[in-house]
Amino acid sequence: MRATVLGFGCRLNASETEAMAAALARQGVLAAPIEHADVVVINGCTITHEADKDAAAAIRRVHRQNPAARIIVTGCYAASSSHQAADLPGVVAVIGNAEKPDIVEVVGRALSHRGAPDVTVGQLRRGVPLRVLPPVADARARALLKIQDGCDYRCSFCIVPAVRGPSRSIDAPEILERARALVAAGVAEIVLTGVHLGTWGRDLGYGQRALGGLVEQLLAVLGPSRLRLSSIDPHEVDPRLVDLLAGEPRGFESSGRLCRHLHLPVQSCDDGVLSNMRRGHRSAQFVELAHELAAKIPSVAISTDVIAGFPGEDAAAFDRTRDTLVSLPLAYMHVFPYSVRLGTTAATMQGAVPAAVIRARAAALRAVSADHAARFRAAQIGRVVDLVVHLRPDRRGVWWAKTDHDLALRVGDASQQAGRRVLARVAADGEHAEIFA
Repeated sequence: MRATVLGFGCRLNASETEAMAAALARQGVLAAPIEHADVVVINGCTITHEADKDAAAAIRRVHRQNPAARIIVTGCYAASSSHQAADLPGVVAVIGNAEKPDIVEVVGRALSHRGAPDVTVGQLRRGVPLRVLPPVADARARALLKIQDGCDYRCSFCIVPAVRGPSRSIDAPEILERARALVAAGVAEIVLTGVHLGTWGRDLGYGQRALGGLVEQLLAVLGPSRLRLSSIDPHEVDPRLVDLLAGEPRGFESSGRLCRHLHLPVQSCDDGVLSNMRRGHRSAQFVELAHELAAKIPSVAISTDVIAGFPGEDAAAFDRTRDTLVSLPLAYMHVFPYSVRLGTTAATMQGAVPAAVIRARAAALRAVSADHAARFRAAQIGRVVDLVVHLRPDRRGVWWAKTDHDLALRVGDASQQAGRRVLARVAADGEHAEIFA
């Protein structure tokens, strides 16, 4: 059997796409280009209407390229639009996020399927054990270790709780076991990921802000590997986590086990907008945390997400957001122009911002991000950095590596260091690094 697995959307979706492909490979299913695949699995995103359109367009494109291929649709797009997906050409099965661990069985059934598409989108609820496929290393020599899924919050712009369910966690012993297996397999970087990472453990009785304790346990089993955290809300960064980041030894002989990078999605720095978004923090908390991290953790990379043009964001609110972000010690920002997502509270809010204004505000915020990124990169020039070299060069033959504070750097011929953690010095252009022998 030959199969292709295509993924769209967030880092979590990417990790699940890789895990499904690996699960199929372990059962002898051969990876193949779309034109030669018997089965194509499409792991779709639904965060915006554009994401829905992208998933549907991908399904149609696959069917045009290979009309004989049997298409399986999964992911958040399948959860939100299961019947629409089932009506698209070539689709034989639609499964939800809860059914992703069953992908081998689903693919096996697809070859003999006849009749109307099978639609299986299970209920995502607390109390049902969270099943997760084993993580695998990607081309960047990192493995995304999923420890949590779902979200208990109800941000007014977000559809995720409807398609991922309430927050559910993998228990600590299983996480530690999977981390040990990754370290034993030689994975240089482990990334803790989830839909709402900061709520890990609450459903298991670990209480609020349990993530710091889990990270402390993981540090003890890392060996030569390093640990990175994916996105965590600003109000969920507990003091233990800050202490662990600050306490890791840094220097030429010791690179530290915990990456000096925290991605803290603020979305806005205006409290009125944050209230309308139903976010769990306020601007002052984010500002205070950013300055605390910069003061306690040398060369820390702080990144954030921000939405431009949310309903009700007037010129003064935008100015407050922009000016606050300009003043903070950030490494970069992800900027998202607001777009209406039906099914969310924000879709019915008053005070819509004109599309041209949204585009202008997004451009202004991207300029702020570019300034931060340039300053952060320049500050690394001449420094010794902790790199993980990608497993293979890019299509142009260029080898890349990533620092512990999330900076991508070009390196020379790194075929001997592929997939390894190494020390290097950042060159004068801030774009290259020289690996120490």
